[in-house]
Amino acid sequence: MEAIWPGSSSFSESYAAGNSPTPWGLYDTDNEFTASADKFANWSAKRLGYPIMAVELQDTQFWTCFEESVTEYSAQVNQFNIRENLLSLRGQATGSNVTHKNVTPNFAANIRIAEQYGTEAGVGGTVDFKSGSIDIASGSQVYDLNALWASPSESGQAIEIRKVFYEATPAIHRYFDPYAGTGAGSYNMLDSFGWGGMTPAVQFMMMPIYADLLRVQAIEFNDQIRKSAFTFELRNNKIRIFPLPTTNYKLHFEYILKADRDTPLQTRFGEKADTLVSDYSNVPYDNMQYKYINDVGKQWIRKYGLALSKELLGMVRSKYGSIPVPNAETTLDGDTLRGEATTEKEALVTELRENLEASSRKMMLEADSEESTRLLEKLQKVPLPIYIG
Repeated sequence: MEAIWPGSSSFSESYAAGNSPTPWGLYDTDNEFTASADKFANWSAKRLGYPIMAVELQDTQFWTCFEESVTEYSAQVNQFNIRENLLSLRGQATGSNVTHKNVTPNFAANIRIAEQYGTEAGVGGTVDFKSGSIDIASGSQVYDLNALWASPSESGQAIEIRKVFYEATPAIHRYFDPYAGTGAGSYNMLDSFGWGGMTPAVQFMMMPIYADLLRVQAIEFNDQIRKSAFTFELRNNKIRIFPLPTTNYKLHFEYILKADRDTPLQTRFGEKADTLVSDYSNVPYDNMQYKYINDVGKQWIRKYGLALSKELLGMVRSKYGSIPVPNAETTLDGDTLRGEATTEKEALVTELRENLEASSRKMMLEADSEESTRLLEKLQKVPLPIYIG
């Protein structure tokens, strides 16, 4: 293979021979990339002085610069897209490639944060609520829920009680019970009329609804004032029952495992933490396909590829700063080429980043708002017609 540019190349023949023409082979199957590779090599060589000057580069080096230029463009655009869309993409499946796709903003991240409040409020979240029960013995008020339930049922894991199902019998239940009591002071409606011995299934009275509410309220007030309230104290998962139990029964409760609530790797049902977008590093933006890049992007790629080619040529020529000739010495321009290439690359990257920032969602919304304001000001100066009917 010649050490200098021969004037032409054949990317497709090299690929057909079973050799990858580019180091990474990222775009070797992209028909538009393969069709443009030779054109880029020929254009770059001429921009570097060929055929008037020899260009000490081979076709594979031009193709390498072309591949790197496409990859750099893809990386710059994808970096911007990741920053723009990370809030909406965090928590999504990493297997869903979003390159070249419109990402619709959503409240997914905000909802995931709110779910933790839902867990604490008992109205949702990602932590399972479990049910348990212990046996209450007559005459015993204090029970250790860790010893009685957590140790045997949750292998000793710490539990946190979220709800205890312990309260007085509902007033309405006693209100319609014909056998709740007899004689003066009874709160049963039938007994108050002397009908306690009759079955309520065949006795009917038409009363206003407020009468029922007043009697239910009377029962509840009686329980609160004259009786010990049905309540409990919960301290360090030791529960104290009030009033003192007089019968044996089961006390039911809901709880969560503290390990489930405290883990930072909480996921929804069926999700795995290692398959979800977590941060900048695993957002599913891949290298762009060259054929889907518009002409504006392709022009940037060609310019950046030329700068890379110039930098590479400068490195080659810098190896020999000067070449002796008869009665003189000629100096090569390697350092100059490298300096120009560095400046051109920096300018291209800066320009691309500025264009991307100018097209960000925030800037577009601000521009739209500004346009609306200006349009309103303009319309306000339009004279309004006066109609006389």
